[in-house]
This record gives sequence, C-alpha cells and structure tokens, in this order.
Amino acid sequence: MAEVRRRLNFRGRVQGVGFRYKAKYLAKSMGLTGWVRNEMDGTVTLAIQGRPQPVDKLLQGLNHDSFFEVDWVEGKDIPVEEEEKSYKVLM
Repeated sequence: MAEVRRRLNFRGRVQGVGFRYKAKYLAKSMGLTGWVRNEMDGTVTLAIQGRPQPVDKLLQGLNHDSFFEVDWVEGKDIPVEEEEKSYKVLM
C-alpha cells in the first residue's frame, strides 16, 4: 500500500502538556516519519508520513489523552517526502 503524508494543525490545550512528545512516541512505535512543532499562536503543527492505517491510528491516539485536549484539527494531504527517515520534535 502506498504511503501518505498529512500536515495537520491542532488547536486546544496542546502546548506545554506533552503533546509533541506523545506524537513522537506514537510515530516511532508505528514506524512513521515526519515532524511536530509548537506555533506562536498556541497551536501545534504536525507532519506525518507512512501507511494510511498507522497514520490514522496515530491521529486517534492524539485525540485520546488526559493531559491535553484537542478542540479542533485542520489538515490536508501533502506530497510524500521519499528521503525522510525519522520523526523529529522541532523547536
């Protein structure tokens, strides 16, 4: 099955509560690549790449946590980056 890449912006209580590190943990455990970073407006932007089923599972995992609360997600599919090999937390 072909890989997909999505870029998403999360709003809610998502900064300072472990959101980026949970995203990294889930991505690495599922063999996904990409990055996650805090934005100046209080949102978190995430790029995730891999097979569709693990990508969807990661997104479900980010919507069910007691430390952070996602109020709204906006996203789109973007081109796959063939050379990407890891998942990073950007500062």
